[in-house]
Amino acid sequence: MKVFLSTDMEGTAGVVDWSQCRGPGPEYEYYRGQLQAEVNAAIDGAMAAGATEFLVNDSHSTMQNLRPDELRGRASYLSGRHKPLYMMQGLDESFDAAFFVSYHGSAGATESVLHHTYNPRAIAEVRLNGAVTGEAGINALVALAHGVPVVLISGDQVTIDEARAFCPGIEAVVVKESVSRNAALSVHPELARELIRDGAQRALDRLAGFSLPSITRPAELIVRFHHQAFAELVCALRNVERQAEQVVALRNDDPLELYRSFIALVLMTRGIAD
Repeated sequence: MKVFLSTDMEGTAGVVDWSQCRGPGPEYEYYRGQLQAEVNAAIDGAMAAGATEFLVNDSHSTMQNLRPDELRGRASYLSGRHKPLYMMQGLDESFDAAFFVSYHGSAGATESVLHHTYNPRAIAEVRLNGAVTGEAGINALVALAHGVPVVLISGDQVTIDEARAFCPGIEAVVVKESVSRNAALSVHPELARELIRDGAQRALDRLAGFSLPSITRPAELIVRFHHQAFAELVCALRNVERQAEQVVALRNDDPLELYRSFIALVLMTRGIAD
């Protein structure tokens, strides 16, 4: 059994501020250790269910937050910026399941701690087939394209509720309750790891009952930006249609091509937002 694990960091138990998930600094060093422990907990649970091969895609910030020699399960480690498929780089048809660890709520989910969608400086909201989505729903497009079910997600309740719309039956692990954008009530780190480990094992124990992401095709992404300039810029991309001053639409029968277009949009906006 082969597992793909995409990990962010804002959904880690205890993380409530950007200083905790952006280096350098002692806060970041501490919380990258907590992230590593949560990733390893997911791998441990998967191994208990019989998984034997793992690929961990480090998908947060500079995408070099984990220590490869400390990964459990002798997992392969995919790190570094500018991956063509970003948070889903490395996934293909050879995988049996996908995990989303330490994910966060969408840009429109103001009640979720550190909420954003890919580029917080540019993107105000994304809708997939009419429903507000965060990175989990968008990333599920790639899983659908490769025929891989998304079976586990960890983070706060808002993140999980958003993911459930597109990932039916997903094993949900709540490690914190968001109070505001910069406050949350987190479980103890040891309990967070136990919950993630048990959730990963349960997910794979019932793998045969999972279906692929529930995304009707042709699929449509509606992206609302903070400023008009972003919408003007991305209309240079193929298959991007302007709908309003700050809103564009992307449509495609192929979920992988739709995701590629969205990532191109994200990278273009970063060129003028960062």
